Amino acid sequence: MVNGLLDRESVDAVLNDLDEYAIEEALRIVEPLNEGKESPEHTITLISMGPDRATEAIRKGLSMGADDAVLVSDAALAGSDAIATSKVLAEVIKNGGFDLVFCGTESTDARMSVVPAMLAERLGWAQLTFAGSVKVDAAAKSVEIARMTESGVENMSANFPCVISVIEKINEPRYPSFKGIMAAKKKTIENKSLADISISANEVGIAGAWSVVESAQARPPREKGVKIEDSGDAGTKLADYLAEKRLV
Repeated sequence: MVNGLLDRESVDAVLNDLDEYAIEEALRIVEPLNEGKESPEHTITLISMGPDRATEAIRKGLSMGADDAVLVSDAALAGSDAIATSKVLAEVIKNGGFDLVFCGTESTDARMSVVPAMLAERLGWAQLTFAGSVKVDAAAKSVEIARMTESGVENMSANFPCVISVIEKINEPRYPSFKGIMAAKKKTIENKSLADISISANEVGIAGAWSVVESAQARPPREKGVKIEDSGDAGTKLADYLAEKRLV
């Protein structure tokens, strides 16, 4: 981290693991709808905000089967927080004519898990978050999810358009085939600047951030675990330990 900002140059530009589940779920919904059609009636567009090298991550999603992509890249975006990120993404989505927006639950760097809800609020769309399963009725233009919570499972539904975030247990993302990798090289990635989506520089970046990182420190080393010796009362000791940690 440099001056409160992530040093992105020191890490590989890879697709966020949790977003792979969102792409896979979108593919599983769209592919049956397009089966047997000469030309696809439903398509998947990847939308990202980041530096130019973010195209490396986008190509992974395209190689999985997405049709095209939009990348918003602008020097003024450096240091943007979740609020600014949602604003930029919402502006792209607003003019795209989309029915559903699929998101991972969170980014693997900040882990805030707020962008899907922010997108729904900015767009004025319904939001269905933390989906463990998704069922889409394209004819009725509706979607139903099983939402995972700490207390159980909630079944929720909404009409199109809708923002959906999915958890990592919803599916197993496919590994791109050689054919998919080669096809991805020919797919379109539309590059946009802030001017293209009518957002001024002072609304994003460090200048427009509502939150900043004041300090950061390395994760403390993992503490040594508790070992229970079985001398006939191991079950009791284990139950006492779990009760002490409020796990039962």
